[in-house]
Amino acid sequence: MLPVKMRTEKRFSVRLQRNSLYIMAFAMKVISQVEAQRKILEEAVSTALELASGKSDGAEVAVSKTTGISVSTRYGEVENVEFNSDGALGITVYHQNRKGSASSTDLSPQAIARTVQAALDIARYTSPDPCAGVADKELLAFDAPDLDLFHPAEVTPDEAIELAARAEQASLKADKRITNTEGGSFNSHYGIKVFGNSHGMLQGYCSTRHSLSSCVIAEENGDMERDYAYTIGRAMADLQAPEWVGAECARRTLSRLSPRKLSTMKAPVIFANEVATGLFGHLVGAIAGGAVYRKSTFLLDSLGKQILPEWLTIEEHPHLLKGLASSPFDSEGVRTERRDIVKDGVLMQWLLTNYSARKLGLKSTGHAGGIHNWRIAGQGLNFEQLLKEMGTGLVVTELMGQGVSGITGDYSRGAAGFWVENGEIQYPVSEITIAGNLKEMWRNIVTVGDDIETRSNIQCGSVLLPEMKIAGQ
Repeated sequence: MLPVKMRTEKRFSVRLQRNSLYIMAFAMKVISQVEAQRKILEEAVSTALELASGKSDGAEVAVSKTTGISVSTRYGEVENVEFNSDGALGITVYHQNRKGSASSTDLSPQAIARTVQAALDIARYTSPDPCAGVADKELLAFDAPDLDLFHPAEVTPDEAIELAARAEQASLKADKRITNTEGGSFNSHYGIKVFGNSHGMLQGYCSTRHSLSSCVIAEENGDMERDYAYTIGRAMADLQAPEWVGAECARRTLSRLSPRKLSTMKAPVIFANEVATGLFGHLVGAIAGGAVYRKSTFLLDSLGKQILPEWLTIEEHPHLLKGLASSPFDSEGVRTERRDIVKDGVLMQWLLTNYSARKLGLKSTGHAGGIHNWRIAGQGLNFEQLLKEMGTGLVVTELMGQGVSGITGDYSRGAAGFWVENGEIQYPVSEITIAGNLKEMWRNIVTVGDDIETRSNIQCGSVLLPEMKIAGQ
């Protein structure tokens, strides 16, 4: 059985003393449960592969299980307490360049046999594709490094409710203009993933994820505004305190009150860090292998060419310890590696799955299932210095709609935020639209701030653009 490195976390905020024997007993209980569950999943994968081995040219099996608790409160009262323990097995078989897939939530031997047979039956009716097949053996993660992703924490339902209620209460008590609440919420889950294929790979890992949030509504002079705040991490010790979450939620909500509309104009724009991640998120789709081989991306001929300023580099760190998007291998078993996606402004990589790589005559880059911890370094300016750098313009803190074309790069989205004059925020704004073209927006980035947003698979600070079209009243 695969080794599992376990850690238990001291809870940071619940006022309850635990003696060492109690903590040790909890740790042993969690380890025992996870080891037992993981063994079941490994056996399920091995069984499926064995059943498929004599009837197909290749097969891959992935199985996952998630267990945890979700709690929500409103005005301090319990709205929802949900325990979940969900799992599923998926198998893909390849036979004579034909592909068939099937899945099951039942991991009994009989159900696994039916699932394998269903995949084999489906493969009989699909069209042959020379690019179909299991990932190349030399690319697979036969050894999976420990990325410090598993930090189980003992949180009883009562304690989870207390955490959610404390965050919500801190928001409600912050200001009399906060008149309503959508509640507080707390989530704590651990997951197990196991992957195997017909090349002899059988690997897996465990991870945890904990989060706490609050969402309230403020009112002033007939205007009502809503906002939220949250904290998330692999370990409970990495979360902000409930009182911080509540206070931040209140601050954000109150800052939006009495928004104004802007006249239509062109002006500099700062994408605040929480939305700047999405600005680079559009790059993910634009350089995805599927879009490239279908020739449906505006960056089709951009590999090896400059797409960002010369000072800007995007690094991928899939093995970042405790990283929210860390993984030793992708969803096809291909090992993940540290890469420069963009170096000195030049696009260095397509994001390739096994299939898209073969369509392009290349090798998989380990991006089946998504990206892994993109990091974009700032240039030494904090947010206040960014405002001074911009002088007069718009700070965008919220984006709405999906008005982005992956084929042309044209960008048009609803927005809200703040108007800035002489480097100082003057008032909130809403009901505006910002527009441009992603190629030009990326190439013309003035600077990236040091206020790095770490709660995303793309970690970057606020981004200053020299000019965008702003449509208002």
